[in-house]
Amino acid sequence: MVNLREYGIVGALILIVALFQVLTGGTLLMPDNVASLVQQNAYVMILAVGMVMVIVAGHIDLSVGSIVAFVGGVVAVAMMSWDLPWGVAVLVGLGLGALIGAWQGFWIAVIGIPAFIVTLAGMLIFRGLAIIIVGETVAGLPPGFVSISNGGLLGTLGFMGNADAFTLLVGVLAIAGLVFSQIRSRRTLRKHGLVMESTPVFLVKLVVISGLIAFGAWVLAGSAIGLPYVLVLVALLILFYAFLMGQTVFGRHVYAIGGNVHSAALSGLKVKNVNFWIFVNMGVLAAVAAVVTTSRAGAAVAAAGQNYELDAIAACFIGGTAVTGGIGRVSGAIVGALIMGVLNMGLSIMAVNPAWQQAIKGLVLLAAVAFDLLNKRRTAGA
Repeated sequence: MVNLREYGIVGALILIVALFQVLTGGTLLMPDNVASLVQQNAYVMILAVGMVMVIVAGHIDLSVGSIVAFVGGVVAVAMMSWDLPWGVAVLVGLGLGALIGAWQGFWIAVIGIPAFIVTLAGMLIFRGLAIIIVGETVAGLPPGFVSISNGGLLGTLGFMGNADAFTLLVGVLAIAGLVFSQIRSRRTLRKHGLVMESTPVFLVKLVVISGLIAFGAWVLAGSAIGLPYVLVLVALLILFYAFLMGQTVFGRHVYAIGGNVHSAALSGLKVKNVNFWIFVNMGVLAAVAAVVTTSRAGAAVAAAGQNYELDAIAACFIGGTAVTGGIGRVSGAIVGALIMGVLNMGLSIMAVNPAWQQAIKGLVLLAAVAFDLLNKRRTAGA
């Protein structure tokens, strides 16, 4: 069975990249621009990974942008005013993110206040606290911390011509891992007599995705930083959460709650516990995004994280996560985040007015959600 929605999103990403590559005269896919694309949009991918779980479970989180500003401010103050090593400051930030997630999860899961209201309140609370904590810009952060989002693994294994050998090796290993996991999954489906793709479609999918990975690795190998640290971080998060959502009991419970919360409760699922941990997880990932954002800027500012929640939500919806919950994949949200990132960079290279950039992104989001709803109605009618 072919997942036209999922493949259509990947096809849309390829077409958008090709379009902007032509419109920018080949500038978009220059090695340093591709590295910048990853660095600039790492926060969207990190937040989207957590937001998928939130939306699949039937909730929404409007507070993540403010949490990014608040936690980023605390991490910066911890380094500059409390004289903590940057590694310890990062751990403090992650712990704070977990506490914030637990706070919001308590009101949502235990008290029963809708997530929209709780996280709207959180958006105001933590933005205010960010302004209080940061005040003016907190700059002069340690080089090691700044390198998290601005550095890379260049020259670790030397070079092959002008290409970084380590980046190429990672690309080869990623392709090998993809092929192994896909073949293993296909064998499992066949063993249990479940519906799966036809062999030609399966092979085409492997070839296309492997080609994209190989191309990305080759381009990044020619950049000034090689393999960005944040790309390694994002890749590890994608692998972990794809496994969590697709292969664990907790992931199945998230989908069950989003599909029909009343049936899930009657089936014995601990709905409150699942909802609570979903928001704890979202708080931790918002803290990770705060570290990445603050590191990228090299400073903490109270205005950080503006509209980050909208970027993450848009990435999920563009990537195929259902508005009504119960449907969505981490991989789809990442593709959605990349589409948003390519639009941002392509339009910026073309010097398009920022106001028009916002309008275009809004139209893309509207079109993606409309397509999803129309597709569901057509499927239901059939």
